[in-house]
Amino acid sequence: MVGLNTDRKANFKKGIDAAECRRGREDTQIRLRKNKKEESLAKRRNLANVKGPAENAGVAVNQTGVTATKRVFTEADIPMLLPGMQNLMGDKEVLLESVRGFRRMLSLEINPPVAAVMNCGALPLFVQMLNLNDHPTIQFEAAWALTNVASTEFTSKVVEANALPALVALLRSPDADVREQCAWCLGNIAGDSPPLRDTVLNCGAMEPLLLNIENPATPAMLQNMVWALSNFCRGKPQPDLHVIAPAVPHLSRMLTSNNQDAIVDACWALSYLCDGSDDRIQLVQDSGATEHLVSLLSHESASVVTPALRCLGNFVSGSDRQTQAVVDAGVLDKITGLLASSKKTIKKETCWLLSNIAAGTRMQIASLIAMPQVLSVVIHYAQTAEWEIRKEATWVVSNIATMGSGHQVKRLVELGAIDAICSILDITDARICLVALDAMESILKSGSQLGLTNYPTLVDEADGLEKLESLQGHANVDIYEKSIALLEMYFGVEDEVEDENLAPVVTGNTFGFGVQEKAFEWTGSAEDEAKWSGALGDEASVPALQPFSFNANNMNM
Repeated sequence: MVGLNTDRKANFKKGIDAAECRRGREDTQIRLRKNKKEESLAKRRNLANVKGPAENAGVAVNQTGVTATKRVFTEADIPMLLPGMQNLMGDKEVLLESVRGFRRMLSLEINPPVAAVMNCGALPLFVQMLNLNDHPTIQFEAAWALTNVASTEFTSKVVEANALPALVALLRSPDADVREQCAWCLGNIAGDSPPLRDTVLNCGAMEPLLLNIENPATPAMLQNMVWALSNFCRGKPQPDLHVIAPAVPHLSRMLTSNNQDAIVDACWALSYLCDGSDDRIQLVQDSGATEHLVSLLSHESASVVTPALRCLGNFVSGSDRQTQAVVDAGVLDKITGLLASSKKTIKKETCWLLSNIAAGTRMQIASLIAMPQVLSVVIHYAQTAEWEIRKEATWVVSNIATMGSGHQVKRLVELGAIDAICSILDITDARICLVALDAMESILKSGSQLGLTNYPTLVDEADGLEKLESLQGHANVDIYEKSIALLEMYFGVEDEVEDENLAPVVTGNTFGFGVQEKAFEWTGSAEDEAKWSGALGDEASVPALQPFSFNANNMNM
């Protein structure tokens, strides 16, 4: 493998730091995680309304086969239900019906009375019921109620009620429904915030959760366990690498699962884990995930493609060796289809991935140059696409221009890079404007070194010269200085010294053209000089040229 010269990588451009060429997407990731969390919590609540063990949410069938509508419990029923839960040693049927009533109340899709349930003191009672090991149905209902509380803004209250030790212990329950429901609740708690996630992990939840993933009782359980695991991996600051490392092989195996939802959650989990330092990326790559992730880029569902693409994008933001592993796995064979996607996010993430490959070695850049159709699409996006896509496409062009060889840059220009770069110069995003200016500087410098003197003309024809001139008044000092430097270096716009004899002299309303007045010096013989002196008088000088006035009074009108 061809390595990247460290000095060249560190010093290749001034305006944008070299490290920025390999860019993470923390702001985008936070937004995606927020959306993913909201979607996941909604999914959890919707599923919570679908079924429990041996029951449907809306109807019940009695022994005679007659279907009866089940009662909907509301806040008004709290005084009736609460006494039945206050005696844990009493009638277990009464206890079961009471906790089930609370669970149904908390499962209302619209405005569940969570605050009222909290205020009545039911939460610690739910936690106590988790210890009734001889009554798994009661444990299940209590865990379900806690799950619904944990899916709201009261998540921390579940932790404060000391529910975590019992929830973690029940991941080893002999009852599959109880194990699944407790994992569900722990997933909601971990997904709330990094501090609560770390609290769940510190309670030892990882090991029993992985045991359930290894031996799931049902496909639905597998799906929910992987979802909970993805929440164990989510958030910044990231979880401790040593704590989370045992999950990586399990997540990698999930990439070949027949359960699409499990694949989606596994991809997201891996993307969270490899977001950041090279050692995190290496941990995931060492699990054998790279080839599977590349394969998933051809999946028919965008919900699978998006997190797989994000994970690979994180890989190529790492070292050159880690980037090459993705290239070797065949990711470039998938690019054409990804750029043609109808999903804006997929197009944007694809350009981001390409920009990080373009920030790699000359060999990696060559692999992009060898795909002119792909680069033509990217260059087109840099000019015409929606801004989020356009910005990422500009990074691709800029990274090739600044990191590539002279002949690689020449090929980029032949594909229309100058037009794309010039189209960026009048946008308001100062950072991307600087990226474009750096690309233009590299292109013009490369052209000069190769003797291609027409590059400045191409810039002018693309309205780049006019835009550069306008940038001289930009508020950003870096943009101002860069634009002036380019104009002076490649377009000869520095002030020229004018011939003092040709410069007009303005006096009032007149313009004087010509030489300055000079004393006449005789160069002939002394005898002739005496004759002429007598003829001219004492002032032996030539009359000065008189300035010509454009005053209308001096013209025959």
